[in-house]
Order: sequence, then structure tokens, then C-alpha cells
Amino acid sequence: MNFRFADRITKIKPSKTLAITAKAKELAAQGMDIIDFGGGEPDLDTPQAAKEAAIAAIQNGFTKYTHPSGIEELKDAIIEKFINDNQLRFEKNQILISCGAKHSLYNIAQVLLDHGDEVIIPAPYWVSYPDQALLNEATPVIVKTQEAEEFRLTAELFRKHLTPKTKALILNSPTNPTGAVYQKKHLEAIAEIILEHKIVVISDEIYEKFIYDGIKHTSMASLSKEIQAQTIVVNGVSKSHAMTGWRIGYAAGPKEIIAKMTSVQSQSTSNPNSIAQKAAVTALLKCESYTTAMVQEFDHRRQCMLSLLNQIPGITCVRPRGAFYTFPKVSTYYGKSFQGKPIRDSDDLTAYLLEKARVTVVPGEAFGDDNHLRLSYTLPLAKIETGLKQIGEALAQLK
Repeated sequence: MNFRFADRITKIKPSKTLAITAKAKELAAQGMDIIDFGGGEPDLDTPQAAKEAAIAAIQNGFTKYTHPSGIEELKDAIIEKFINDNQLRFEKNQILISCGAKHSLYNIAQVLLDHGDEVIIPAPYWVSYPDQALLNEATPVIVKTQEAEEFRLTAELFRKHLTPKTKALILNSPTNPTGAVYQKKHLEAIAEIILEHKIVVISDEIYEKFIYDGIKHTSMASLSKEIQAQTIVVNGVSKSHAMTGWRIGYAAGPKEIIAKMTSVQSQSTSNPNSIAQKAAVTALLKCESYTTAMVQEFDHRRQCMLSLLNQIPGITCVRPRGAFYTFPKVSTYYGKSFQGKPIRDSDDLTAYLLEKARVTVVPGEAFGDDNHLRLSYTLPLAKIETGLKQIGEALAQLK
């Protein structure tokens, strides 16, 4: 039967990062020794206290529907987190708990974006931003950032791409895939334009805890009450507490927007998992030392990976200041080949490294920059060293 699909579905493609991770797991299940640099989740286990809170929730029968927007206890914990970490104050009617930060972002797109709206998205970008805009009939306006600016959007670039149709800016800091961090001075320059043109900021801060080199995280919403009124902050426990599979994210922003998002959620997924919500309360209130130790470990891996990448001939890599990815430039290998098979782009190089080096990476094309690859350092140091050695050996065989 020939099905007639909605036009919106023809505009998007499956998440390449998830596809790469699935491929790595498939090959590993077949007995292949694959080193997976494609993952977007911490390799460490969920904090024990959070797991115990989930077990207690099950044993106490906390297994029913909750309010579509989440439980009061978790909203209280999120409010406390914003006060302590970001010096931001929100009321409960300004908080929506969803099935992961990606779900929060999609809810925002559902209530804000419409046909004819433009959304400014700095590139390199997280793979789902453009597709979520397209699914809601908006136009993603991709703004290419520069390595010289550590892949940050500048006020000048931002202003250059504004039109009367500009509805929102999606700002991710720290950034996936580059590890770029927007410090206070960078945000203030952008905020002036935001206020001037009355644009909504969708501030994705899911990697907030993963910042290095003595840099401090600044939330766009914390700059002033005026900018907070035009900002929706998105966060969650997936990265900060190694709880990706628990699917708990949240959004905080103007109560009018949150109310509309709650309505959308009530008609789509309803409440996030009740048990996971209880675990998230404990994670936010009692597991800060766990997160601190994890970030210290990732910092060590980051420095090791960065050093080893920059030792491979033909590769250069901007120092990531946050998140847990490196984004090395590899385009000097384009135009080369192996046994007559050409390497034309990041997709070809990704396939070659899987076949020859037995490593998975994510092609930069998925993030809007074909000259690069994304490698995650969410795996043990020994595997990082072995994997990069294998990458170097495979690249040396290209002629």
C-alpha cells in the first residue's frame, strides 16, 4: 500500500548520533571489538542514592500518573537548583518537567513556532534543533560560527541574520558538538539584541555542569529580569547525573509559555515517568559530589584526547571548554583514498574509520560542518588512547 505521509515528515531525517550509537552496539553484539566515540552519554553509572530512591518509589507504590507537568517535590528541587546554581528565581507555574530535555525543546517548538517563523541556530549545532523547527513548519536559519571565536555566535553575526520573521534564537552553552562556552561578556552582547528585537531565547543548558579551565557557567536568563522574561531555560539530569535512560528534563520560563507547553504535554505524553521523577529529586538534592567527581574525571579525559588528537598529522582541534566532546578538523584527508575508495567528506571518513580502525565517530555534516568529526570522551582513558592510536594508524594509510 502506498501511504501518503504528512509533508512535515519529509523535511527531516533520523538522528545521526543515535544511529551511530545503535550501529556500535549492533557490531559489539556481533562480537566485534568496537571503540565507540559516538556516544552522547556519560559512561559512569547513575548515583546509587538516585537508584535507591527509584526502588523506594516502586516499593511504596508511587507508580501511577502524576500531574502532567510533574510532581511538586521535583519542581521544588529544580527551583532550589536554579537559586543555588544560577541565582534565578522561578515559581512552580514556571516549571515543566518532561521526558528528557529533548522533549522539553520539542514542547517549546510546538507552542512557539509556526509557518513563516524563523529560528536562528548557530552552527555547529546539536542535530535535533533544525529538525524540530522544520517539524513545526518554521525555517531554521543556520548561522555558521568561526573556529577563531571558538565556535561561538557573535553579536555581529547574530544581528546580520535577523529579519522581521525572526521568532527565536536557540543558544546551547556549553555546546554540543564543539564544547564552546558562552561566558557572561558574550551573552551580554547578544542579550542587547534580544531585548531590542523582542526575540525569545531558547537556552539549552543541559551540559551546564561540564565546564573546565576555571570558566564559570552563566545562564542567559540570569543577566537581568528583562532578559529572563524572554528566555526559556532547558536542562535535565541526563548528563549531570548519568541518567540518560531515565528521561527527565525540564524547562523554566514565562508562565504563559509554560502553561501552553503543559497543555501540549497533557495531550501527547502526559506526565514523565513517576519513578524517574522521584530519582531525579534525590539526584538534584543529594548527589552534587557525584557530579563534581564525574566532571573532574571527564576533564582528565578531555585533556588526554585533545593532546592525542593534535598529535595526529593533518588534524587540528579547538580546545573544548565544556560538554564532553571534541570536534577535530579532518578535511585535509578529503580527496585521499584507500585501495581506490575515495574519502570525499565526513560521512566517507566516518565509514572508513569504522571499517579500518574499528571506531565509531559522528560525521560533522550531522552538526552543520562537514569539515569535522565529533568524538566523545565518555569512555575510559585506556579506550581513548587505544582508539586514537587506531585512528592515527588508519589515517596514515590514506593516500
